[in-house]
Amino acid sequence: MAIHNSALRQHRRSIRRTAVNKKNKSGLRTEVRKVRELIADNKKDEALKSLTGLQSVVDKNVKKRAIHKNKANRLKSRLSRQAARVTAAASK
Repeated sequence: MAIHNSALRQHRRSIRRTAVNKKNKSGLRTEVRKVRELIADNKKDEALKSLTGLQSVVDKNVKKRAIHKNKANRLKSRLSRQAARVTAAASK
């Protein structure tokens, strides 16, 4: 690492941003895990409610640039499809 003041400042900034991104991604993974557990337990109403909350968390992470927008769209799409399959299977 360079010894220039600007490089030292950038290093400190990267440490702070890494901590913030880690916190945001951790919260996102927690929400994803909750939705996946509800889907696995065939709890359709709770899964759909949690899915709307998850979509909000995902969009906030995109806005904060913690994750890429394509990853967010892929995640929302996959979980929505899985929840739809559970609702179809549970209603039969």
